[in-house]
Amino acid sequence: MSTAYYIGIMSGTSLDGVDLALMDFGQSEPRFVTADFVPMPENLRKKLTALLRTGEVNLQQLGEIDHQLGLLYGDCVNQFLVKQQLPPESIIAIGCHGQTIWHAPQGNFPFTLQIGDMHLLAAKTQITVIADFRRKDMAYGGQGAPLVPAFHQALFADETQGTVVLNIGGISNVSCLIPNQPVLGYDVGPGNTLLDQWIEKHQQQRYDKDAAWARTGQVCHQLLADLLDEPFFHLAPPKSTGRELFNLLWLEKKLQKHTALLPQNVQATLVEFTAQSIVNALMTIHTSLPCRLLVCGGGASNPLLMERLIALLPQWHVTTTEAFGLHPDDVEAAAFAWLAYQRLQGLPSNLPSVTGAQRTVSLGAIFPKP
Repeated sequence: MSTAYYIGIMSGTSLDGVDLALMDFGQSEPRFVTADFVPMPENLRKKLTALLRTGEVNLQQLGEIDHQLGLLYGDCVNQFLVKQQLPPESIIAIGCHGQTIWHAPQGNFPFTLQIGDMHLLAAKTQITVIADFRRKDMAYGGQGAPLVPAFHQALFADETQGTVVLNIGGISNVSCLIPNQPVLGYDVGPGNTLLDQWIEKHQQQRYDKDAAWARTGQVCHQLLADLLDEPFFHLAPPKSTGRELFNLLWLEKKLQKHTALLPQNVQATLVEFTAQSIVNALMTIHTSLPCRLLVCGGGASNPLLMERLIALLPQWHVTTTEAFGLHPDDVEAAAFAWLAYQRLQGLPSNLPSVTGAQRTVSLGAIFPKP
């Protein structure tokens, strides 16, 4: 049985670390093999956090962070290969998203910027790298995001029911796979980013494990209404967003009218905010078929958030992608392995109905192995 191994790498807006997934495209159906996770080194995470918080950096700092990320990705892949007892020549290519530091698809000069030196990654691993996936879609008038709905369609579409794949990373995005309707996919709002930033500020923790802190608080419905009163939520898809909008400065501005709130009540409200912004987006879907929600990303591990989604969607079957053979933490990295495969095969990997691009294209720039 022949194999065609690709590695996907994803480091998202949560800045928690680097996800890796090994996929096999040697058979008629994509096959997930294994995955790994490497925490983000603290010094690099602090630099990226400061950069994302302010959007300001000098060119020396930007170049050094770009280099550091390239080294990190290379070390992650090499360690992963040693663990799996695989030689570099057994991997056809690496699909690496890079680290998004700014995403601005609107305006007179739309752009998106992912960093991480891909030449360095190819040199350190001796493996061809596919990266810079978003900008070709934007060159054809698209948002450059989200990129995973085409992968979700390939893995999860079902002609007998409506399927929505919900990725709750730093930002929440959905892939709407409704039979006999165009595939839609778009960002619906914040996922973990505000939750993580708020608890780090007040509890010096990277994230709220098992929603333990949020459960000690109570939802403030006036604050919830103010959070939901954000113009982004009223935009029609295609649309995308990131930490350049949903960040601590945005939250603190919203909190100016709610100065007496306990920090844990804000955390509880942010969980409800994430849940309701997702559900509000799903309520715009029209189909007579039964619907299921497949949750992936770090938010799938938040029990309070999952409880709220189940409660707010009584007519839906809510579960995680693990029920379909792919752990929630591994879906996005697996998607970038698939995008790399599509690029080397010259196959389209964007969906104009999702991004708003004028046409389908094969996404990604190729950085050949030496």
